[in-house]
Amino acid sequence: QVQLVESGGGLVQAGGSLSLSCATSGRTFSYAMGWFRQAPGKEREFVAGISWGNSGTLYADSVKGRFAISKDNAKNTLYLQMSSLKPEDTAVYFCAASRPWGELGRTFDTYDYWGQGTQVTVSS
Repeated sequence: QVQLVESGGGLVQAGGSLSLSCATSGRTFSYAMGWFRQAPGKEREFVAGISWGNSGTLYADSVKGRFAISKDNAKNTLYLQMSSLKPEDTAVYFCAASRPWGELGRTFDTYDYWGQGTQVTVSS
């Protein structure tokens, strides 16, 4: 069982930046990992993902060019650097991990382990 703990959420003004972290109890080298978010009254949506060997990344169109996902396998930590934040980025952000050696993907069933989430609020 892999445990994931997000941190770094908070309140930021539109146009600002924020960095999220996700500490894992497993070896991140062997897991594809991703970030999802869920705004009030909306379904959880894919934000970004990174392959188990860090060779590939995926982004939702809404965050491409503004967000950057990375994974430090020495620290077993996943990151999401967010810049040029917009009020519509307000949501609870969740990190997720696949089964070992799993494929990178945009859908929920790609990922087997989930964190509890961290709130990001962008004020206008």
